[in-house]
Order: sequence, then C-alpha cells, then structure tokens
Amino acid sequence: MAETPTTPEIPYEQARDELISVVQKLEVGGTSLEESIALWERGEVLAGICQQWLDGARSRLAAAAGLDAEDDAAE
Repeated sequence: MAETPTTPEIPYEQARDELISVVQKLEVGGTSLEESIALWERGEVLAGICQQWLDGARSRLAAAAGLDAEDDAAE
C-alpha cells in the first residue's frame, strides 16, 4: 500500500538553514556531550524534513513530465 505524503511542519529553506547551523555548532565543538547528542538528533530530524521536501519536489516534477517518480529516481 502506498504511503500518503505529508507536508513537513516547516519550510524547506528554514529546515536547511537550521541544519546548516546545527552542523556548524557540531563542527566548532565546545558543547557538552548531552548538547552534542541533542544537536545531532535535531540534525537528523531536519535532514529528514529536507529529504521529504526534495522527494515531494521530485514526485511533482516527474508527474508534470509524465514519468513514474521511481523510474525518474533510477536515472
């Protein structure tokens, strides 16, 4: 059964910008282990949101071009 796509709770650009900030904080260091883990977990969530947006855009483009989204992704 096909999953119904859902719209992520925040816009792509906001998720991307926050993800960049999280990565920068992790790269600089200076945070406690607990803070680093929390940042990592938030980064994983944000990366998933970005991927949802990108997958949705790919599907919409494939539909507009009359292609199956899975066929398009394989190319």
